[in-house]
Amino acid sequence: MAYKITLDKEALREKLSPLEYNVCLNHGTEPPFQNEYWDNKAEGTYSCKCCNTPLFSSEAKFDSGTGWPSYFKPLSDDLIEEVRDESHGMVRIEVRCAACGSHLGHVFPDGPAPTYQRYCINSASLNFEPKA
Repeated sequence: MAYKITLDKEALREKLSPLEYNVCLNHGTEPPFQNEYWDNKAEGTYSCKCCNTPLFSSEAKFDSGTGWPSYFKPLSDDLIEEVRDESHGMVRIEVRCAACGSHLGHVFPDGPAPTYQRYCINSASLNFEPKA
């Protein structure tokens, strides 16, 4: 897929922490319950760490008990890309930023109403802007 924004990997290597770089560009993951936003209850907007595209609202965030920030929907379906992921002996749906292709996490069909989706997203792939 051709993304709207081309990532400068060398500039991101300088901007991002090693964990953030690994998650966003190498499709890694961060430890549960030890990341910045898993328990964040503040109102605001979560955006892509690499290109700052707004992706999720605190209004769609819920406590999934998994130790990662979880949302039942993105701000808009066209802001994310879903890709079949067969790594680690599992079949899952990977979630990427549609603007730049940065890895965000995975989506599962076990979330709450109204969507019944659980977007399980790495804090390391997000920025948070508190509501003014």
